Amino acid sequence: MNPMDIMKNFQNLQSKMGEAQEKMKTLRAEGSSGGDLVKVTIDGTMEVISMQIDPIAVDPRDVTMLEELVGAAFTDAVRKMREILQREMSQLTGGMNLPPGFMGGV
Repeated sequence: MNPMDIMKNFQNLQSKMGEAQEKMKTLRAEGSSGGDLVKVTIDGTMEVISMQIDPIAVDPRDVTMLEELVGAAFTDAVRKMREILQREMSQLTGGMNLPPGFMGGV
């Protein structure tokens, strides 16, 4: 491949990356824990969009349990979002074998 083709492909990839960053804001993943007692929804930038806590999970005598449920629900949402992002990035790059971490740790 000649240098001009490489540069053209790189510029195309940069353009697609800008589009992907915008799309990331619209992606959603929901994680849950405790049999859906706690649900956390995040977007593709890993920002929390919403959190739902079933009142039965709120026990002032056992705050630690609620903290663990929230943490587990968030972790579940992040795991699901990473899977979504990997699929999205694979489509974006046309299956190019990019080095791990190239897409910002996705």
